[in-house]
This record gives sequence, structure tokens and C-alpha cells, in this order.
Amino acid sequence: MADTESNACQHAIDEHATEDVTQSKPQKTIRSAISNIVEKTRADPCEHYQDAKYPEGGLRAWLVVLGSWCAMVPSMGLLNTIGVLHAWTADHQLAQYSSSSLGWIFGAFSFFLYFGGAQVGMIDVQLSRVHARILANFPTEYYQIFLSFSVLGGISSCCLFTPAISAVGHWFDVRRGLATGIACTAGGLGGVFFPLIILYIGPTLGFAWAMRIIGIISFVLCALACLLLKTRLPPNQQAGMAIDLKALLEPKYALTTLAVWLVEFAVFIPYTYIVSYGLYAGLEQSMAYKLSVFLNAGAIPGRAFPGILADRMGRFNVMTTTAVICAICTLALWYKAGTNEGAIIAYAVLFGFWSGAAISLTPVCISQVCRTEDYGKRNGTTFTLVSVGTLIGIPLAGAIQESNGGEYWGLIIFGGVLYLASAVAFAVARGVAGGWGWKVKF
Repeated sequence: MADTESNACQHAIDEHATEDVTQSKPQKTIRSAISNIVEKTRADPCEHYQDAKYPEGGLRAWLVVLGSWCAMVPSMGLLNTIGVLHAWTADHQLAQYSSSSLGWIFGAFSFFLYFGGAQVGMIDVQLSRVHARILANFPTEYYQIFLSFSVLGGISSCCLFTPAISAVGHWFDVRRGLATGIACTAGGLGGVFFPLIILYIGPTLGFAWAMRIIGIISFVLCALACLLLKTRLPPNQQAGMAIDLKALLEPKYALTTLAVWLVEFAVFIPYTYIVSYGLYAGLEQSMAYKLSVFLNAGAIPGRAFPGILADRMGRFNVMTTTAVICAICTLALWYKAGTNEGAIIAYAVLFGFWSGAAISLTPVCISQVCRTEDYGKRNGTTFTLVSVGTLIGIPLAGAIQESNGGEYWGLIIFGGVLYLASAVAFAVARGVAGGWGWKVKF
């Protein structure tokens, strides 16, 4: 009897428990569904980057590359013309100033071009117009040239260069090296045509008119860039500050930043002083000015070809290799060139080709050692630091030349050693981030 009552009670309890579970299941299911909906609607600021599918081509993507190319001609093209501008101002408007004093003008231009990248968003066509007007009214006094060309010119060039590079990254991931390299060929092309305009228009119509023509070309290309450039991924609303110095605590990113800093420090020394070296070596003025043309002609394929290799062999591998070759060319060929016109021209072409990766691949290397959603801050941080190197690098090289009585051997060794140091830094960064094996693709 007791057993029967016990079994009955147990059955009742079990039945009640089953009923509770059955009744609670829909409640739990509803709560779970609501919770899932809330979680899904809770915005993840990085989700649209992590799950993004990159087109890797198509008409719209390649039109963005074309727009980036149009923006690069007036910005990087003018930067690649600083060798001719340095030589011209040293012989004309600012003949009374030393080489290191002139170096601050062109170092400051590259400083503002890179430093402003951390704060620049979309292209501002008004600043592009300022860019054209600056060139149309090139002044004659040192402070006027510094304020108009170095400060305003550098900032407006930054407003073209930074969004142009960033927009390409919205459409390409696997083929980013190739796409960026193609866009960066524009800087080499601008570096070919702008010096020729100065060389042939300057002596006839005057230097001011040569700069006005460059300004008109720049304005037209800026307008095309504004029409063609288009972002694809929505902005990260929680990205925070554009500069993230705490990121330097990550060894792979810190080493990459050091490598980029060194290579950008080194690359502008030949770009700035190759023309004045040609004049020093006794070349005719027209041939000395054409050294900048030869250098930039080599840079046109030199910015696209490393991008093709980088997507197949690894970005850091290509950067290390090209930095070593640039160091060899500088220390072996340029140092020994002396007054040999053929050797000087050969160096200009070879250096232009192998140094192209320093412009086209450095942003891609940064993107490889950080998450996509952090790229904006990391790129801004790196090039803010790089801007300091470009600011002091050109005048420091000029000071070395002056300390050697106007001879260029110290400047050449300085540039070559910097390239060797950058090659070591890229190799170490590659080892830390991707592995030390010879066959590692990174």
C-alpha cells in the first residue's frame, strides 16, 4: 500500500515536472529567439570588414583604380618632380641658399603629404583647386615658397594621395598589390611629364607658366578622380582616433613601421639630389634635368611589376629584395659613377625601377600585419611617423653634402646604408610575422 502511494506520488511529481518543462520550453525558445535577434541587431563595428567579399575586379573596381591613378598624377607626380624643382630653385629663385636650407622646402612637402594622411577622409575638390592655384602662382621668396609649396601644396597633395590609396583597398584584397601598383604608376608618369614641362616651357615662357600648365593638368585630373573614386565598405563608426601609438607594442607592426620609415627616409634622397648631382658631374643642363625623367620612367613599371610579384611571392619578400637591390645600385653604381654620363643614366633608370615598391607596396605591407578594420588607424600611425623621416631626411642629406665640401660621396653612402637597414628591418618583420623559412610566402 505504501509502495503504491509512493509510486503514485512519484508519478504525479514526474508528470508535474514534465508539464513544467513542456510549458517552459516555448518560453525558453521565445527568449532564445529574442536574444538571438538582439545579438544580431547589435552592431559589430568590425563585422562588415571581417565578412566583406572583395570584388577583385569588374568595371566598377577598375574605374576606382583609374580614379586613384588620376589622383596620383598631381600628388605623387609633383613629389617625384622635386629633384628638378630643387635644381631649378638652387640656380634661380633661391641661389643664395645652401643645399640643406633648400632641402627643408622639399622635406616639408613630403612631411605634410604623409602626416596629414591620418586625418584625411574623402577628397575635397576645393583643396584640389588650391593645389592648382598654388602651382599657377609659384612665388620667388624662400618663405613664400615654403608656405605655398611645402605647406599648402603638401596638404592638398595629401588630400589626393591618401583617399586614392584607401579606396583601392575597398575593392581588392588578394589582388591589392597589383591594383595599388597600377594606380601608383601615375606618380612615375607625372614625374616624367612635369620635369619635361619645366625643362622646355621654363626657358621660353618662364617658370611661372610652366607651373601654371602643371596646375591646369592637375585640376582636370582631380575632377576626374572625384567622379571615379568610390568607397564600398561602410565606415567604421567606432574606429576611434586616427593614430594608435599603442599598436606599436605589437612587434610585427612595430617592425613593419620601422622598415617603412627607413625605406621612405632613403628613397627621396636620390629623387631629390639626382639632378643636382648631374649638374655637379658636368652634364649639360638639359641632360641633368632629364635624369629625373629617366628615374621616373623606370619607376612606371617599377611600381606595377613588384605588385604582381608581391601577390604571388609575398609582399615582405619583395620589399626585402628590392631594398637590397636599391642599396647595391646606390653603393656600387652611383658611388662609382663619377662623371660617367652613361653610368649616371643607368643608375637613374635602375634605381627608379627597383625603388618603385617603396611607394606602391608599403601600404599593402601594413595591411598584411593588421586586421582590415584596423588598417585606417595603422596606416595613419605609420605614415605619421614616416613623415618625420621624410621631413629630416632630405635636409640632412644636404647637410652631409655641404660638410663634404659640396661632394656627393657622403650623401650617396648615407642613402645606401639606409636602404640596407630597411632591407634588414623588412626581413626581420617578415620573420616575426610570417615565419623564418626561406620558402615562406609573406
